[in-house]
Amino acid sequence: MYKYVVKRLLMMIPTLIGAAVLVFLLLRAIPGDVCEVRLAGTGLYADPAEIELCQKSLGLDKPLILGLDTQFTDFVGGYFTFDLGESMWTGKPITYEIGLRFKLSLQMAIMATVVAVAIAIPLGIISAVKQDTWIDYAVRAFSIAGIAIPSFWLGIMIILGLLIFTQAWLGEPWMPPIDYVSPLEDPWRNLSQLIWPAVATGYRYSAVATRMTRSAMLEVLREDYVRTARAKGLMEKVIINHHALKNALLPVVTIIAIEFAFLIGGLVVTEQVFNLNGLGKLFVESVGNQDFALTQQLVMLVVLVFVFTNLVVDVFYAWLDPRIRYS
Repeated sequence: MYKYVVKRLLMMIPTLIGAAVLVFLLLRAIPGDVCEVRLAGTGLYADPAEIELCQKSLGLDKPLILGLDTQFTDFVGGYFTFDLGESMWTGKPITYEIGLRFKLSLQMAIMATVVAVAIAIPLGIISAVKQDTWIDYAVRAFSIAGIAIPSFWLGIMIILGLLIFTQAWLGEPWMPPIDYVSPLEDPWRNLSQLIWPAVATGYRYSAVATRMTRSAMLEVLREDYVRTARAKGLMEKVIINHHALKNALLPVVTIIAIEFAFLIGGLVVTEQVFNLNGLGKLFVESVGNQDFALTQQLVMLVVLVFVFTNLVVDVFYAWLDPRIRYS
């Protein structure tokens, strides 16, 4: 196992380098740059000399790649000096811009994952055990609705529901707070703000995991070792929890891990609905401003999260299924 983990860590290096080259070149393929957006974005006349001076101050006049003093070497060299540079739009350090929002996005991803797992695993098991009964049909309808309903629309319905319910029962409407507070400072205020977007996102997230859990459980329950366990007289609860569930969770864990990595920077519309200042909103702003420096660091952050999550999942496989050994 130790050798496998080291090998996977070493394999992360070419993956990250390839992602860095790709995102760097694709961003520069977009017409224009941050200087043109800043000086001529309003449609007014901008002096070409001012645009050229701005590009020179930001290093955009350097060659792109294949040289000692290029934009790409500045980009990659920051990882060795632990300096991600400054935002081309705000002028603030990128670590500061990302740090302001990363805590919120990470907490949202964790809470949405917890909600999804709490819904998906029990419902998936029940649906498989009660196959072709009214319970199974109800769970399948519930999961299909989760796939069909956009999370941002569900978020809007949750906000409207809270307003109507609180108006009817408390006499005045109530909405979740819009300013982020750390859970260490005020846990209740933090929870009252993030629980609703976590439920809206986690429900849709759980729909896919529920169907995957059901399919995997149905496949495992037909295996010979399950029939043998039943023939030996083991309780159905023991068979499901100790024999079938672990083997059925392998594809489910993969789905959950991929969705978790996506949630780090992919909740753009949901953040807009609940007025959350997370990484998704920062992504949109950086792309709209053509802030190459910030955008490429955000993409590399998501790539790193995906790669690390895949590593954790692969190691987790060995615990779920003792037959899996890495050499």
